[in-house]
Amino acid sequence: MARCGCGGGLCNCSVQAGTNVSVSGSGSAANPYVISTEVTCDQVRPCLSAGAGATYDPATGVISADLSGQAGNNLTIAPDGGLFVPTGSATVTAGCGLTGDGSGGAPLAVATGTWPYPCDPDAAGGVIVCGADGVLRGEPRGQVNYVQLSESRTYADLAVPADLTVVDTFTLNVTNPDQCRPAMVLVEREVDVDFILPAGAGASYGHDTDQMYYMRNTGSSTMTDVHTQTTKLYQAVSALAPGAGAVIQLPVTMDRGSGGATYNRIQAFIRAILISL
Repeated sequence: MARCGCGGGLCNCSVQAGTNVSVSGSGSAANPYVISTEVTCDQVRPCLSAGAGATYDPATGVISADLSGQAGNNLTIAPDGGLFVPTGSATVTAGCGLTGDGSGGAPLAVATGTWPYPCDPDAAGGVIVCGADGVLRGEPRGQVNYVQLSESRTYADLAVPADLTVVDTFTLNVTNPDQCRPAMVLVEREVDVDFILPAGAGASYGHDTDQMYYMRNTGSSTMTDVHTQTTKLYQAVSALAPGAGAVIQLPVTMDRGSGGATYNRIQAFIRAILISL
């Protein structure tokens, strides 16, 4: 440095280090000045802060990725220490009803079969819904329920009427236990009447207005407790609403009473089948 009178390995110029700066050397060609800047970690840390996706610990100076704990997050730290996002969604092991592993090449899907019926699945197919517990639910199961009444009533040898008359009525209360679907109610009814027929007497009984049985004594002595059990099957209700009730009645009628004919017993059965499909 000519202006500083450098020579013989010495310089007369004064060089002083400032804050965070150090100077070494004498300024000669053989021993030049070396100026170094010194910055400590404690000086730098106040300038650093965390932002979205990053965390910062000022005590240790460690800056790291902030991984979300929200369900469904697939971001991970790979074995090489870098951030890694799997291709597609999270890979899974497919179980019953599922195919694929959730990757881009094998996306997760529902395993479906082939519709084997001639009808249109859009019109006739059922539905699957997600329940409150997160489990897939199909349509409600169909039900077939059965109730019955069996009753025998006795009478004090009452006269059989000549004209059609309801002499007694039996009833059965039914309730559709299905809370989802209406039920068709099929009813089977049976009646058995004991007649006492003196010689020449006749009597008839029926279900509602339908005469089911007639007997006439053509002999010369009294016929005691003459009876035959008859049966009818019919559709009582075509669509009993879910949870609704109905009363099934069986009016027993008699007519054609003659010659002192009487009756002393009526036995009735009412059997109901409730079908909801």
